Amino acid sequence: MADLTNLTEQEQANLDLAKEYMRIAYTPGEASADAVAHLCAPGNKFVGPTTFPGTETLEQYADVHGELMTKLDDLHFVSFDVEFVKDDRVALRYTAQGTHKGAPHGDIQPTGRQATWTACALFRAENGKLTEFVKEWNKLPMWEQLGWPIEECLTYND
Repeated sequence: MADLTNLTEQEQANLDLAKEYMRIAYTPGEASADAVAHLCAPGNKFVGPTTFPGTETLEQYADVHGELMTKLDDLHFVSFDVEFVKDDRVALRYTAQGTHKGAPHGDIQPTGRQATWTACALFRAENGKLTEFVKEWNKLPMWEQLGWPIEECLTYND
């Protein structure tokens, strides 16, 4: 992990901001647009077409991620594997885990199967607010572990 002991005050504030967003967006029952709105700049942008196609803002991401967590109602971070901060940029690579024991996934009733996966969240902050979130996540391993239809992971549109 990168040395985070020599961060500027602003870099530490940006790291704290990104991690607070992630904490809320990854807390079952808490994740929602309203819950993260105070952390997000007007006109912010979410980029992650393979993650949740059609999601364009950080607030929308919190909403759709909250919906996912109705299915994986014990979803949690296992670890932050890499944390990197430079100026207005924050990168977090993390491992998460959850069990399909909540709501059905489409026609699939809760399976009780657990999945562990990794993803990367790249943030940009400006004036104490998040302006951009780029998410890199190959959800195929998660879907396979849960027994969900892998066709749902094929989101490329020509």
